[in-house]
Amino acid sequence: MRIYTRGGDEGKTSVIGGRRKKHDQRIVAYGSIDEVNSFVAKARHSVAKKRELHKLESELLVIQHELFDCGSDLATVKPDPTYKVTERNAAQLEEWIDHWTSLSPEIERFILPGGSEASADLHVCRTETRRAEREVAALAEIETIHMPVLAYMNRLSDYFFTVARFVNHSLDVADIPYERSAIVFKD
Repeated sequence: MRIYTRGGDEGKTSVIGGRRKKHDQRIVAYGSIDEVNSFVAKARHSVAKKRELHKLESELLVIQHELFDCGSDLATVKPDPTYKVTERNAAQLEEWIDHWTSLSPEIERFILPGGSEASADLHVCRTETRRAEREVAALAEIETIHMPVLAYMNRLSDYFFTVARFVNHSLDVADIPYERSAIVFKD
């Protein structure tokens, strides 16, 4: 099987339902999600180095599959009853967020990305997810999209923040407080 098709040599690519310019917002949006998926692979590798983080590694693998589903749903131009992402995906992230939050120390102020290598990788996932979410939101302003994808991306960045903090805590590495932060996290 050949991996190249030459079909994109003139600046267009195929989507489910036609062809688009490679700089089309739909292509930018699902391309950004693909980039997030690669960062998640890197974070999963960092997490895999620590046996005590095995459950987190398996969640990251699930997320990689779900990100692929998000890209597939965004590559589908016309409404399609076979969309893969549902409200249940975001709800699952909320359950995971609540679980990892319950195992982490409370936080009152902003923190800087970092601490451990694995936490830093997860913070990169968080910021890249935020960027991809902005691209999906920009697409939603000009075209119809499957909205559960946008909700999923929003929740996913919260997930990465939460697990980055949990990883530092589980490795006995302190989060790095932002020194000029006011108290921003209150019950």
